[in-house]
Amino acid sequence: MRALVQRVLKAKVEVDGQVVGQCGHGLLVLLGVGHDDTAQTAERMWRKISRLRIFCDDAGKTNLSLADVHGEVLVVSQFTLYADCRKGNRPSFTDAAQPSTASELYELFCSLVEGDLGHVDHGVFGADMQVSLVNDGPFTVWLEI
Repeated sequence: MRALVQRVLKAKVEVDGQVVGQCGHGLLVLLGVGHDDTAQTAERMWRKISRLRIFCDDAGKTNLSLADVHGEVLVVSQFTLYADCRKGNRPSFTDAAQPSTASELYELFCSLVEGDLGHVDHGVFGADMQVSLVNDGPFTVWLEI
């Protein structure tokens, strides 16, 4: 499982011109699922993200987690995180999970976030989505589990 985690002031995702998910101060999580991923992988990924100390304390040090700042989360599925561009100019996505498996693990990940935070907004799996955000910092972290 791969995640591109961005600390944001706000973010939203639209499908067909309609906002389907948004968040305020917190994290935008672009989530890719690989063919070897399991429920345990999703749990480990959320545990890692939820505990990342990437928010600033009063001294300006990145010592605070999402829970410490009462942050929000927007999760967007993004199989293109599994793009392999080592050969040629057209990306290969053979390492991405099949849509049925990826959808199941994406939904599980979202439910884990909601279980901890009480609420999570997310995109629509497999849809053509437009994501906009105001990156805070900017602060972006790449995770692979």
